[in-house]
Amino acid sequence: MEGESTSEKCTSDVEGYTSNPEMENFVDQEFMKEMEESQNKEYNGMSESNNSYNNNDHTTEDRHANPAALMRRASEPAVLNGLPEPLIQAGWGLFWSQRENRHYFFNSLTNQSSWEMPKLPTSGVVPRSPTGAAPFDDPLGLHSSTSSENESRKEISLKRRRSCEPWTEASRKVSRIEIFWDFDIKTDVVVMESAPCNMPPPTPESERYRATLINQLRQHYQDMCHSREGIDAPHESFNRWILERKVSDRGCDPILPTDCPNEVSPAMYREIMHDIPIRLSRIKYLSDARKQLFCYAEAAKKMIETRNTTAESRKQVKWQTEETFSWLRKEQNALLEDYLDRLSHLRRQCGPHLAQTAKSSVESICAKMYHMAREYSKKIYDKATATLREHRIDIPPQPKPTANLVPGAPCAMITPSPPLSGVTQDIDKTHVNLTYKNELLRINKRFMEKLESLYRYGCHDDPTLTNFLPRVWCLLRRYQTIFGPNQYEGVVLQGALPVPVFKCLNEVFGVTMECFASPLNCYFKHYCSASVDTDAYFGSSGPILQFFPVSGSFEANAPFAEELMEAMVDHFERLLAQSDKPLSFIVFVPEWRDPTPVATLHMENSKFKRKQVLIPAFEHEYRSGLQHIAPESEVYHKSVHGTLLFFLQNDAGFEKWGPTPARLRELLNAFQPKSRSCTEKTSPTNHSP
Repeated sequence: MEGESTSEKCTSDVEGYTSNPEMENFVDQEFMKEMEESQNKEYNGMSESNNSYNNNDHTTEDRHANPAALMRRASEPAVLNGLPEPLIQAGWGLFWSQRENRHYFFNSLTNQSSWEMPKLPTSGVVPRSPTGAAPFDDPLGLHSSTSSENESRKEISLKRRRSCEPWTEASRKVSRIEIFWDFDIKTDVVVMESAPCNMPPPTPESERYRATLINQLRQHYQDMCHSREGIDAPHESFNRWILERKVSDRGCDPILPTDCPNEVSPAMYREIMHDIPIRLSRIKYLSDARKQLFCYAEAAKKMIETRNTTAESRKQVKWQTEETFSWLRKEQNALLEDYLDRLSHLRRQCGPHLAQTAKSSVESICAKMYHMAREYSKKIYDKATATLREHRIDIPPQPKPTANLVPGAPCAMITPSPPLSGVTQDIDKTHVNLTYKNELLRINKRFMEKLESLYRYGCHDDPTLTNFLPRVWCLLRRYQTIFGPNQYEGVVLQGALPVPVFKCLNEVFGVTMECFASPLNCYFKHYCSASVDTDAYFGSSGPILQFFPVSGSFEANAPFAEELMEAMVDHFERLLAQSDKPLSFIVFVPEWRDPTPVATLHMENSKFKRKQVLIPAFEHEYRSGLQHIAPESEVYHKSVHGTLLFFLQNDAGFEKWGPTPARLRELLNAFQPKSRSCTEKTSPTNHSP
């Protein structure tokens, strides 16, 4: 109900509509009586065909009402009888509520409902936008009253909702869900002007092809690990390999590494070695400990007997494993701690010999993955450029960056985009479904509106928003490709801080920009992200390692890839050392201590560290990486480990946004889980690339 949806006295009736007994007096009772008499007369003489009126937008209870009551609100001529013509053109009609036994007004275009007579619109019919929301204004008069209702439903129009109003007022009033962003916040960030991006603009066909090849690459990785080392590919190892490779990659592909100084990835090598000879799982029970100790000894013995290795390594491993088997036969009543100690001892003694034996094989896996990535990247680039040539579009040369200081703004895409088409949308109760060549991608309706708002802000080559739906499809396809094909795979890459924390960071510490985000999980409209070619149209400033601010306050919540975290800290320290203007980075990292990551050690000893704060495990939450498709009850997840906060600031930044005790208390309070229901699931707090 307009203006009353948040009232505690309101009770839910039909979707997007609330019932309030106090609003009965708002309706002209005499007018309603005349309407009811008129409708009864209409019903008596109405033909059978008029009974086919579509009631899909109303309650099941109303659908099964008696014919007289049904026709009171379902008869098309009766609904329109007595309403001013401008209201009818705007989609308003008068209907009967079987539950409340009275009339109400319902707009078939905007899904608004009200007991009170709607105000007369100042212009003609207001069509829907592709997000399903109805804009409240048309400052350029692009939508005239001559537009038919059928055209407004069939034709996709993204025209003329102001960029400063990312969601419609009707949506804000009806919905009770929390809004995970605030695009009214302006930024005071000043940066060194970067070069625009000349990558081929994404198209649905090229993104579909990219997804196919990268999924093949994932499968090749799994097959090589299984055939050569007898293990499954380490969990999330492929995703961390991409993040680690892009730190040193000088190539042009937004995802795949193509020009790295070393073809062997330290991250991939380390993670494969960690699972050799078997992957050890978390031990909870005594039987698990005994089983894993036996399996590790058996796998180590088999590996050392079937591989080419030195005689000394074979001797040491066989001796240690035979001693373990003997101990297992004798110690039938050992304690859990005894099994854990024995397993740790066996790994220390056999690990170096097994690593030396498997070294060449693991290095060949890493090298093969790198060369296949280069080959696939070339195929993707060739397909994209072939599409451009079909439309006689040339890729301009890459401009050089300048040393000019400019306000923070989205990265500019300078390669013209070919015509984009073929994406259709279907809007259901909670989601928008986008389909391209039978491949369907879903997004929450609220997040679709968010993307539309970001698109109006960040896109400069599509003022009529003709390419909005294809570019949203490309965006969703890109991030699903990064996540991986399996359920919940890669979700930790898109986790985000709770909304109260972002609000506190902005109000207390002046934060207006995120260093690691995406259009799907950003809170501010100013952010950096990894996939600049898909994200730039939605306001991204590009990768943080290619972003050079000289002033401003930033939030940094990087994915948990150690090499990326190290590069992030080095980048921040260089920026802080070079600027004499207020500059601040509030960095969030996991509390890992066995061993402690190099990035954490570096920040703990940094001369720019002003404060270090620990948020204990299970006492704070993060937003899910699937927040753009997840139900509201599954958005927040408790963190299973602690989070460390580092305040890295130069002198001017410390003077302006220093972590005083009062400010820290506000931030810690913001981290406390609120009274809203939070899912009992727990999740690690990795975040977007």
